[in-house]
Amino acid sequence: MSASSEAADAGAGVDGAAEAVVVLGADLHARPAAALVRAAAGYGADLVVIAPDGRTAHAASVLEVLGLAARAGTTLTVRGRGPDAVAAVGAVAGLLGAGGERAG
Repeated sequence: MSASSEAADAGAGVDGAAEAVVVLGADLHARPAAALVRAAAGYGADLVVIAPDGRTAHAASVLEVLGLAARAGTTLTVRGRGPDAVAAVGAVAGLLGAGGERAG
């Protein structure tokens, strides 16, 4: 099953904002959650991951991300604010869509 993602700029502002919707390529267990947190930490943006039921997790917290208990095929929303929001959301959405494996 291929993962798909759709990113859209959520609006302009001093800080910048971005949002992407992504279908998980694999279950969001400890290893991909840790990769997500590491990736998010590399950007100047505050990111949240939102589950279909509205639960949110700050991308800086492995425990919060794990708490979403998201399974492969689940559609998640990634939202970010900050100077690097567009790049950060794109990177995190890419990791989620690829099942937590770094491309490269």
